Parts: sequence; C-alpha cells; structure tokens
Amino acid sequence: MPKNPICRFESIEIDPSLIRKYDTAGPRYTLYPVADRFVEEFDAVRYQHAVKASNLVRHGRTISLYIHLPFCETECLYCACNHVVTRDKAQAARYLDFLEREMAMQADLFPGASVHQLHLGGGTPTFLSDAQLMRLMGMLKRTFNFVADARYSVEIDPRRVGQHTLALLASQGFSRMSLGVQDIHPRVQAAVNRILPLESTTRVLQSAAALGFRSINIDLIYGLPCQTIDSFIQTLDTITALRPQRITLYRYTHTPDRIRSQRRIDAATLPGPSDQMAMQIESVKRLLEAGYVYIGLEQFALPDDELALSLRQGRLHYDMQGYATHADSDRVGLGVSAIGKVGNAYSQNHRELEHYYDAIDRGAVPIARGLMLSADDILRRAVIQALLCQGELVFEPFETSWMIDFRRYFGHEWVQLDALAADGLIQLAADAIRITPRGRPLARVVAAVFDKYLREAQLAARYSRII
Repeated sequence: MPKNPICRFESIEIDPSLIRKYDTAGPRYTLYPVADRFVEEFDAVRYQHAVKASNLVRHGRTISLYIHLPFCETECLYCACNHVVTRDKAQAARYLDFLEREMAMQADLFPGASVHQLHLGGGTPTFLSDAQLMRLMGMLKRTFNFVADARYSVEIDPRRVGQHTLALLASQGFSRMSLGVQDIHPRVQAAVNRILPLESTTRVLQSAAALGFRSINIDLIYGLPCQTIDSFIQTLDTITALRPQRITLYRYTHTPDRIRSQRRIDAATLPGPSDQMAMQIESVKRLLEAGYVYIGLEQFALPDDELALSLRQGRLHYDMQGYATHADSDRVGLGVSAIGKVGNAYSQNHRELEHYYDAIDRGAVPIARGLMLSADDILRRAVIQALLCQGELVFEPFETSWMIDFRRYFGHEWVQLDALAADGLIQLAADAIRITPRGRPLARVVAAVFDKYLREAQLAARYSRII
C-alpha cells in the first residue's frame, strides 16, 4: 500500500452484498457529536461564555456565516428542513427585522472578526423579493467585515428565481449555488408536491453560467414515491448531460412519525429497498461513466472542480454544508433553527419563529440549546473528519497531539474495526486505518465505529439510512 493515499482515495467499488449488509440507519456526521446530543442547559449565557473563551485564543479570527431563511411558498412533502409555508412576503419583512437585531448581537460578540464565507440556506432563500435580498445583503455588510475574496453561496429553488434575481445575486458576490431538482418526472414531482419543469432548471443553469457562477450543484433524491429504476436513471442521465459542476445524490428516508408532511405520501408508491439499492448502484456507475469524480458520501464533482482538486491534493474538509475546500472555521448561525460552531461549542437557535422572536425581544441571543465538547468529543471529531475526507487515519499525528496510544485509547472500537477489515471495508496497518475502494461508499459505517454516543445510547433508529 503506497503511503500517499490521495490518488487511491479517488477509486470506488460498489459491492452489493456489502451495501445490503451495512444498510442501516446512522448519522450524517456533518457534526460530531450530532445535534441530537445538544442540551437545553447550553443556553445564551453559556454560548456567550464559550465565545469569550474562544476570543482569548483566536485573535484576528475569520468566521463563516450561515443564514437560515425558512420561508417556502409550497410544501415539498419529502422535506425534513425547518421551514414555514406561506405566500405572504410581509412575513419575510418581519423576519428580516429580527434577523438584523440578532446580527448586531452576534457581531458584538466577535470584535475584529472577518467573514470569509456566507451561505444562505432554508427553506427557500429566493422566497425573498429582490428588494428584501438587497436589504439582507446591506444588513450583513454593514454589520460584519467581509474579506475581499469571501465566498458567497446560496440555495436556489429553480421555480422561484428569475434572471433579474440571479443577476442581483451575482452583483452581490455570489458565485456558488445549489439547485434542488430531486427528479425530473412529472408523476414523481406531483407525488411530492414539487412541480418543476426541466426547462426551468435548464434556464437557471444557463443564466448562472453566463453570469459567472463558478460552482453549481444539483441535488437529486432517489427512493421518492412513484420512482422506478429506469425513471431515476433517466433523471440522472438528463442532469449529467447539463454538466453541472457538482451533483449530490441523496437517498430519501420515509419517517412520517417524525416529519408531518411525509404523512401525505402514499407509502405504497415508494420503491422497495432492492430498487433503491439498484438506483444507487446504477447511479454511481453512470456518474463515473459521465466523467464525474466520487468525492465521498453523496457528493460527485467534475474533475476540474475545486472539490475534486482538493480530494487529489489531500485538502478536503467536511462541515455542516457537506464537503468543502476550505479549512473548517468558527461558524455563526443566524436565524431560526440555525446551528453554529464556536471554539469547542455547538449552538442552535430556537426552532419556532415565536420563540426566536421572543428571545430577541428580550435582548437575548436566541440560543435554544447546544453542547460544550469534551476533549474526547474533539478527538473523535478529528478522527471522523480524517476518515471521511482523506480516507485514512495515520495514528502518529493523533498520538503526538493528544498524548495517547491510539490502539489502546480506542481498544473498544478495535473489535468492530477487525470486523470491517474482514469484510474488506478497511485495511488495518500497524500505523494506520485505510478505507478501501470497496469501503468508500460505506465511509459513514467506518466513521460510526468512533461515535461513542451511538454506541452507548443505541440511537441508530433515529437516523436516516447511513448509505
């Protein structure tokens, strides 16, 4: 085995028997510990203490901003995001009033910080009118100090954006977008209440490219009601022909007990597990044949995309937005339900608008819950990050940094690692753990071995499918 894993980690093999064996529920690991470990005892006061402690050791810091804009005009039945369905733009105007006040509170906590990344998520950010989008950007730029080469990204609903809005976003510095397409077939779209003509997606892609957007991602979901293997592969082939720089391939998880809107989906129309697996296997094959590089987990990119370059160079990172080319930094979450990460603490704002508004009216940062990470949490987070991004974990850097004997510290995990090695998902060497090409589609299975909370609390049934 070569010492340099970068080129090796581009390889992927799909083994249906392994996928069937390890097709269980589990966390996505955009966070570790995951958000269901957050506690209400971590409130606004504890958040402010965590920020102050972080400020003492991080002078001249850079931060990223995540803005949650929850409004949608219609409800997509599969959606598990925190959203508010309305056509009343006045609700967005009121929301911006409170968001501006929250921005001021947060900016005061980070004196001298510079913003290097901004992401608008939702909901549907383009629910906002052009005037409201301009107001939002004005608020942000008056309140925070953005570096000259800051990266701006936005989630786009192709049904709700016109040429003028795209031009406005480009003029404000946005150069990255993600389009929620999911499926191109009218029958599937009707089954999930998301009617999106292919012409709308094509128009947005062409307009965005003409305006200079450098990275465009398209989200697709397999396992939706009324999908067949043939119909989804037709969706995939149609989208790859449009050549977006990135494609994210999600698997639908039907949990109507937790997500109210999914109760309106006829479970009898959902493809079965074997069909879902066939969709996944054939989709990976088609994407690779179309020239896309498998980045990891659900993400694919063209070879000249930044993600593919970062993968080859060993500079890939994984954060709350998925795979990224920049090093993970402190993230300030703004808006209802937004999650932040500062120093060794996670925080989440109130999930209900009325509670979010009430906290701000009381002059409090609207933190509802969070978590202060232990040293063990931070170590395990670094281990999981290495596995998901580099595909290997060399023991020596961890032993030096953390003053541990890696094998002894993770002795409990070794039984599971031996089992994964026996199945060919990983190779266990004297100095490292390496994920094999057969193990790459199951990288979360490997990461889950190091999730202490998953092991101790037996929480797996709460999660979506791990593959």
